[in-house]
Amino acid sequence: MASDETSTPWAQPKFLIAAVLVIALIVLGVVLALSSRNEPDGTSSTPTTPPGTTTSAPGNAGAESVCGLPGYADSGTLTTAPEAEWLFQGTTAYPTSSEYGPGATSPEGVRYCFQHTPAGALFAAANAMVQGGDPAVAGEWLDYVVADGPYREQIASSQEAADSADSRINIAGFRLLAYNGDSARVDLAVRATSGTSTILVSGVYELVWRDGDWKISADVAEPLNVASIPDLAGYVAWGA
Repeated sequence: MASDETSTPWAQPKFLIAAVLVIALIVLGVVLALSSRNEPDGTSSTPTTPPGTTTSAPGNAGAESVCGLPGYADSGTLTTAPEAEWLFQGTTAYPTSSEYGPGATSPEGVRYCFQHTPAGALFAAANAMVQGGDPAVAGEWLDYVVADGPYREQIASSQEAADSADSRINIAGFRLLAYNGDSARVDLAVRATSGTSTILVSGVYELVWRDGDWKISADVAEPLNVASIPDLAGYVAWGA
């Protein structure tokens, strides 16, 4: 019996790691069922904005947030963890703050409007990770959060998400890799668990400031790059 179990490829460590990584990808919002939201002619539906908000022309709409959340920085970094109240969406904790956001929630349950600062970009990425993995809001959320750009249709035509009911993830830390007020690159460290297997995953979000909020960039083909990491060295500890 031991020999049979050992020879089964699904019992090998590389397959266990791959399985957990796929779950992490799903919950990080990479693989979302957005193809059904395309129009019959194959074009993507136009991005919508949660009710009660205003929009402007594509591009940097200025420092003011869409819900009037105060605060602005055109440069900066984060070397300490910002204070947050951690709430739960399903089994996954997400950060909230009256200062950094989210500052508003749509009737569909989409959280949006983050401060135009490095901390606001971090909170936007952390909320993106959680909302992108919830089928109940993922479609409405992605309609709002993906910015206009040459790769918008490609990003909005992802594969269907697999069932991740038996998985658990927790934000474990972050690194702010870049920030200039117009864009931000946020690296979230996530601990993903499925059954008895656990893996640390890095998810790097490419964000841009558009129409008064942090949104996922469609100027690049892969606005979220995911890879397994051995430990949390170099990350600022942060989580529920």
